[in-house]
Amino acid sequence: MSAGTALIVGASRALGLALATEYAHRGWDVIGTVRGDRRTGLHDLAEASEGRVTVESLDMTEPEQIAALRERLADRTLDLLFVNAAIARGNIPVGEVPTEMFVDVMVTNALSPMRVVESLRSLVAPTGTIGIMSSRQGSLSLNTNGGQDVYRASKSALNQLMRSYAVRYADAAHTLLLICPGHVRTQLGGPDAPLTIDQSIPGVVDTIDRHSGEPGLQFLNYQDQTVPW
Repeated sequence: MSAGTALIVGASRALGLALATEYAHRGWDVIGTVRGDRRTGLHDLAEASEGRVTVESLDMTEPEQIAALRERLADRTLDLLFVNAAIARGNIPVGEVPTEMFVDVMVTNALSPMRVVESLRSLVAPTGTIGIMSSRQGSLSLNTNGGQDVYRASKSALNQLMRSYAVRYADAAHTLLLICPGHVRTQLGGPDAPLTIDQSIPGVVDTIDRHSGEPGLQFLNYQDQTVPW
């Protein structure tokens, strides 16, 4: 894919910030979102980018903020819309998970990304790409060791919702991607994860680029391998 305009939702730190950085280095114009008004690494990237990177505020769990972002970007055309933001709330057996925690993870990791996609899809170029950061932990067939019950469930729900979305808009030419970045050394992935951000994110971007212009939905990892559902 030649350089264009990318909107990365959840770009303040870790994988999202690395995505914004990688796309900026590849010559793209990048719009990155942060939650709240705190100073983040994305602000530093924007200041050094000579106008190539801009910062928008968005808490994607608030539908009115999604609508406001849609209005602010109404005159922009996106070649890539990518939703990165997600949370985990610890490795707790599902029977011990407080209802509020379950709802928080599900709303953040499954419902909110799809609200973003549904609201902003009209800004994406007709042959552009819509992607969401998923996880192999969302795969039913790969769950052979359990653990991380609610996080796994949220990513499985996300994958299911994206499949329904793909069917609903089957006549559209958008490339639809669920991306697994691998087990990366972040706050979410933990300090013992085998991959660094620098090992994962260039592969994520290469994978997105490689499938540009291919209509329909795929579930892929950072090495451009299909992830079983």
